[in-house]
Amino acid sequence: MTVLDTRVRPALQRSARTRRYVMCRPDHFTVEYAINPWMDPSVPVDTSLALRQWADLRATYESLGHHVDLLPALPGHPDMVYAANGALTVGNRAYGARFRHPERQGEAAAHALRLRSLGIDVAAPSHTNEGEGDFLTLGSMILAGTGFRTSLEAHIEAAAVLDRPVVSLELVDPRFYHLDTALAVLDDGNGDLPADIAYVPTAFSPHSRRTLQDLFPDALRVPESEAAHLALNAVSDGRHVVLPAQATRFAAVLADRGYTPVPVDLSELLKGGGSVKCCTMELHR
Repeated sequence: MTVLDTRVRPALQRSARTRRYVMCRPDHFTVEYAINPWMDPSVPVDTSLALRQWADLRATYESLGHHVDLLPALPGHPDMVYAANGALTVGNRAYGARFRHPERQGEAAAHALRLRSLGIDVAAPSHTNEGEGDFLTLGSMILAGTGFRTSLEAHIEAAAVLDRPVVSLELVDPRFYHLDTALAVLDDGNGDLPADIAYVPTAFSPHSRRTLQDLFPDALRVPESEAAHLALNAVSDGRHVVLPAQATRFAAVLADRGYTPVPVDLSELLKGGGSVKCCTMELHR
């Protein structure tokens, strides 16, 4: 696919719902190693700029009426800013992370400790998974990615821990190493409208593309050229879609679909392979 899906649909009245997020300041952000195709240690990183961009994202959430809890940043863990990867939380129960790469494995305990301080019961995982990086929650199911960072066994374990149906999706393009880089939940289906997603088809295996087509026939399909800005690494409250500022075409199509795009520049944090969603763990009700 080379163009965004621009089929005309009836205008819908989208409604926002107040959300609660966990974020981590990029106090120690840098790119010292390469564990995804976006990372290049030879490219300089401006930590001060990353902090300002992160602060803009936090302020954006708060201006939209959402609540942000902070996870303390740990020295020696530059990727902690990508807070989405630390767990998957539904209600008062969380499925903890077990990071694939040694560089990030020290983050998991910090995430579990913070969630427990918020009154959430955290189940320790037996299988490799990277939290909301590969688990995206809808009202009726959890979409789960595998292929690079999260094992199929973790999908089964998460379903048991959270007592939710989990739909497995195979990722095949290393640039889209987490599900949240290849698929965005625009409406979780917990309101008056059905669930709505956007995804880049070429990031998925043929059988996973068929699964998505069957489950979400009206989903917004996004080409690689737009997804290359990590356009789909976005966060939606059901009406406002906070997304990378560079994803201008995606923003225009979202507006036509009834959403309100809210662009935020996270270009410095993109050097680590993450954007809006990577920086945001949602505590799902």
